[in-house]
Amino acid sequence: MANQIDTRTQICGLIGYPIGHSVSPFIHNQLAGIYGQNLVYLPLQTEPDRLGDALVGADAWNFLGMNVTIPYKQAVIPYLKEIDDFAKQIGAVNTLVRVQGGYKGYNTDAPGLYRAMQDDGIKLRGSRVILLGAGGVARAVAYLLVQKGADKIFILNRTMDRGEKLAAELNAYADRNIAEAFLMKDYADLPGQDYLAIQATNVGMYPETEQAVIEDPVFYQKIAVGYDIIFNPPVTRFMRLVRKEGKEAYNGLKMLLYQGIIAYEYWNQTEVRQEDADRIYNDMLRMLEEN
Repeated sequence: MANQIDTRTQICGLIGYPIGHSVSPFIHNQLAGIYGQNLVYLPLQTEPDRLGDALVGADAWNFLGMNVTIPYKQAVIPYLKEIDDFAKQIGAVNTLVRVQGGYKGYNTDAPGLYRAMQDDGIKLRGSRVILLGAGGVARAVAYLLVQKGADKIFILNRTMDRGEKLAAELNAYADRNIAEAFLMKDYADLPGQDYLAIQATNVGMYPETEQAVIEDPVFYQKIAVGYDIIFNPPVTRFMRLVRKEGKEAYNGLKMLLYQGIIAYEYWNQTEVRQEDADRIYNDMLRMLEEN
């Protein structure tokens, strides 16, 4: 955090509701301290009917930028001056960057996941992927997979219509039949094995930590690598079930870190050094383990 808050202090923050347990302030205030930035990052809990007011106030107070979380990643779009093409395509924004007359919206969730996967040695080009879920985060992940050259995406969702809609969008975006939808319960019909499986639902998130969208070992035998977007608990039930079959599994903590780092880089036109990212990641990991 900035050593001294004064009239030159730049303000950033997180808009959402509720946001009591967010670790974003930790990430950004640590970065500000490391890079000697006169910047402070605040949790900006925003009531559901005050989103427009919050954006007007942030603009009036010259906020440098903001992150946006649940439930406002779609709702914020009409208030933006500009929107990045990728964020517009997936219909979700989580980072606002000041531009003339307001804010430009970006989505750093998907690029954050990509940096995390690169860090963990996971290759997307040519991969065959099981995507669990078809909600907002799953959409961002799905478009990332197309962009980075995945070979095939099987979308498993509890309802068919949402999965089919996402698959149709991806096929149009890729201009080929890259995606196919299945009901979650029909996992046994997936052809072959050695999939990258990305768990993009909130099932298994704290405090309901003993849940997974699929429990059957037959499903986990199809997986080569498992990636859970959830970071709390650090080891989810999905991860335990993947590892029980002798396969690698990762959580979403690095994705959370890197989506924040990318936002910080947008706001400050800078590049965060890898050793500093590693340092903050280790601090976040310790915080989670202590709690």
